[in-house]
Amino acid sequence: MLNDIYNKRIIELAGNIPRLGRLPAPGASASAHSKLCGSTVKVDLTMDGPVVTDFAHDVKACALGQASSSIMAAHVVGSTADELRELRETVRKMLKENGQPPQGKWADIALLEPVRDYKARHASTMLTFDAVVDAIGQIEAKAKAPAPAPAQG
Repeated sequence: MLNDIYNKRIIELAGNIPRLGRLPAPGASASAHSKLCGSTVKVDLTMDGPVVTDFAHDVKACALGQASSSIMAAHVVGSTADELRELRETVRKMLKENGQPPQGKWADIALLEPVRDYKARHASTMLTFDAVVDAIGQIEAKAKAPAPAPAQG
């Protein structure tokens, strides 16, 4: 039943999302949108090398998208690019392949495990993870890009 996925803890997470808003000068911004339900998550990210140093997001999503965004915002600062890519893959496997939920600081994501039985809810649950990995990719691409040539005068 849908009541299984909209439990008290999910509603608490959805109602108390940290780091709402936008960063004044993010290293990258990325959006993820679910066509099925209309949910959208926009994230702003700054990094120092492979480590996330600041994060903000604008969450216009259902309770599941809000809950996953809340968990992300609580733990993303201090996380590495590789850790966050692995996290997205772990959550995807948890939902689509009956994989195990993540452990450690990301253990709250286990609250989203019942969503696996509701395929229509997978996209909204994944939004924050997809947007964060997109922003990381943008920052890494900028870091690898050659510096612009000095202007000739």
